[in-house]
Amino acid sequence: MNRRRLLSLTLSLATRTARLVERARAFFYRVVLCPHACPACGSGLVMTGESRCRCSVCRRDFDPTVALQRCTACGGQPRLRIRRYECADCGTGIASRFVFDGLVFDADYFRQKIAEHRERKRERRERVRQMLAGSRSGAVVPGPLDFAAVPGLMDAINSLTTGNDVVLGWQPRNDFDLRRYEAHIQACLGTDEITFDEIPSLIEDRRLDRIWRFIAIIFLAHAGLVQVWQERDTIMVMKSEIDREGCELSGELEEADGVEGSLG
Repeated sequence: MNRRRLLSLTLSLATRTARLVERARAFFYRVVLCPHACPACGSGLVMTGESRCRCSVCRRDFDPTVALQRCTACGGQPRLRIRRYECADCGTGIASRFVFDGLVFDADYFRQKIAEHRERKRERRERVRQMLAGSRSGAVVPGPLDFAAVPGLMDAINSLTTGNDVVLGWQPRNDFDLRRYEAHIQACLGTDEITFDEIPSLIEDRRLDRIWRFIAIIFLAHAGLVQVWQERDTIMVMKSEIDREGCELSGELEEADGVEGSLG
């Protein structure tokens, strides 16, 4: 027998078994409901699920275990406790006659536990938010830029334009927009470092643009927004750690107290 034939027979057997189980379930429900009638109007009952039935006339939906079954020890009325029945008077466990092969659940209990779990999760997030807010440092206020504070800085700036034959024409002082250059540099930076020459120019005068880009980088470095270092003859630029996005909190969902497994 080949595998395809075996698979076909297996699927056919599974389908017939499922049909047999459904017929057995329907027969079981008819048998257990046969001696009972609707407490409200006395009409026949139809099972709609595990320990759930409905009157065929008045359409009343109720739990037949609670309404029709009694405790064998004291005659008390059953009550549903999470996933089992117990006597409301003596606490004795009661096996429902109206459950075929499934489980019953106390919907109100699980609804309450889910609400409590969500409230605990919300409170935990609020505590973490307050903790992070209290650990933040103050705003960084850059002071005046002092080129003399870094030995050799002016020489390094002058060396950037060494060998450039482009004639620098007169430019009015108000043409240099520091904020524009800072925004342009920050937009070009990602998570990895790049070289100074990889930052595109903003104006046609490449020599002047190179000077203004470097000045903007110095200001950004002084404010702690970028990191600048030199690797041989190459200037490297990278976005500073304090300018990146914060950490993302994650957590695992808790299960409802005293409940194991999935709710559905």
